[in-house]
Order: sequence, then C-alpha cells, then structure tokens
Amino acid sequence: VQLQASGGGLVQAGGSLRLSCSASGRTFSYYYMGWFRRAPGKEREFVATISWNSVVKSYVDSVKGRFTISRDNAKNAVYLQMDSLKPEDTAVYYCAARTRRSYSGDVPEQYDYWGQGTLVTVSS
Repeated sequence: VQLQASGGGLVQAGGSLRLSCSASGRTFSYYYMGWFRRAPGKEREFVATISWNSVVKSYVDSVKGRFTISRDNAKNAVYLQMDSLKPEDTAVYYCAARTRRSYSGDVPEQYDYWGQGTLVTVSS
C-alpha cells in the first residue's frame, strides 16, 4: 500500500489542523493505521493508532484530549484532527500502516508502510 499524508501547515498556538492520509490499494480496511511525528532534533514519536474497524484507538499521553484519530475505509483514508495545538506539537507528521493486529501500535518498527510526511508548525 502507498500512503500520502497532507494537511500540514503553519498555525498559531491554540489553533487546529486536520491531517489526512490517503492510501492506495483495495485492502486498506485490512490495515491498522498510525500517526507518528518527528520534531527537529528528536526521535520519531508515536502519536496515535487506530484499528481496522475504528473500535480500538490509542494516543500518546501528550496529545490525549486534543488529538483525534479516525478513518474512513470507504475513502481509503485516515485522519488526525489536532486541536488546541501547542508549539511543542511542531514536527513532521507521518502516517503508517501495519498488518500485525496483535502489536501495540506505538513502535515504528511494527509498521510496514510509511507516507512521506507533512510538516506542522505551531507558532507561539
């Protein structure tokens, strides 16, 4: 599967952005999806993951209550709604897909496919 993330941009602190990740292929609904981010000078960090049927979702503690992951299998897309953005949310955001459902989903090595990333910049 090929993934393409979009929706990044420059926003003021407290603002919102919605990231989208479109996937090619007809088996999108089979994959568990995740969002990761890499801030300047830092390691890639887990943000959120969602199961194939949207029943199971999890988030890193720093975004709980502010970010929401969702997906639309009919559109082969996964989304990350980001509200109450903070300067520390500034990063390149990546979507990823994995086939192993038993994984926790919060480790980059568990994912099989990655998008190219979209830059989110939050100004103070």
